[in-house]
Amino acid sequence: MTPDIDISAALQAKVLEAIAQGRPLQIAGGGSKIFYGRAPQGEALSVTGHRGVISYEPTELVITARAGTRLADVEALLASHNQMLPFEPPHFTANATLGGAIATGLSGPCRPYTGSVRDFVLGVKVLTGKGEILSFGGQVMKNVAGFDVSRFMAGSLGTLGILLEVSLKVLPRPESEQTLLFECSALDAIQRMNAWAGQPLPLSGAVFDGGRLYLRLSGSEAALSAARQTLGGELFPDGTAFWRDVRDHTYTFFQDDAPLWRLSAPAATPPFDLPGEWLLDWGGAQRWLKTSCAAATIREITAKAGGHATLFRGGDRQGAVFHPLPPALMALHRRLKAAFDPHGILNPARMYPDV
Repeated sequence: MTPDIDISAALQAKVLEAIAQGRPLQIAGGGSKIFYGRAPQGEALSVTGHRGVISYEPTELVITARAGTRLADVEALLASHNQMLPFEPPHFTANATLGGAIATGLSGPCRPYTGSVRDFVLGVKVLTGKGEILSFGGQVMKNVAGFDVSRFMAGSLGTLGILLEVSLKVLPRPESEQTLLFECSALDAIQRMNAWAGQPLPLSGAVFDGGRLYLRLSGSEAALSAARQTLGGELFPDGTAFWRDVRDHTYTFFQDDAPLWRLSAPAATPPFDLPGEWLLDWGGAQRWLKTSCAAATIREITAKAGGHATLFRGGDRQGAVFHPLPPALMALHRRLKAAFDPHGILNPARMYPDV
């Protein structure tokens, strides 16, 4: 079990010192996702010492833990009560932390069927770039007026504040899981995945790679048996390892140094006319592309389809990594940054060059 250690006062002192010296800080967790976003800048400020589960109420389906707590420890505790983090966060390495999972806002293969990271964030405690410790949200789902600040932190890459504590909604683990395998083309896979998504089937994952469509079913034994009768396909015996490898990018497709792009688009979009190697996830809504094609070309074609493209790993980490924002949305980002980090010391330019 992760030791219960609170170093929020020490972190606050370091932020106040950095403000006084005008020194930028690079928020450092387990380092499992340091490749994500633009190149880090500033002095490393480790939050891994700030760890431990603060409260866990299995009957209420809520857990609150410090941000430096290892993700594996959180999931092990939940599993001991037959529960799970519904958004299936990627680990990438054994050192992944809860704070890193929330700050990057990344979700695993079950994302289209259960929801995203921010859908399950109930509340947070953050250390802002002003040196203030603030709490937002709580431990229950409720309607809010105005901005839901706690969910702003999901995917903000630490540019708005240092996560200290996170409260999350959790869910029971499914009774059973099966993975089905189908041989088909990319276009056929997209059509099948979208057709099945509109039916009352216990889907929890849909990935296409190299002429093979993998479909995960999660639920009761009776529901899985009925779904398999409807869907057909072959039973894939190594489903658990396959979905873990896709989640953590240890799957064969991800094992090289080629620039890796993440394209988000409407799930029913036909295959893109872009050169390279493809893997389709999220039922077609998330598409991984390994290519040396120009960034401008990738983004232009993706935008025409109503999507956006991110240089997920590799390539030029000094340039534009995330899809450029419209002026009005960029202005909103700047105002939020100014409100939470007016001195610009927290993970500067990690998302966009001037934010």
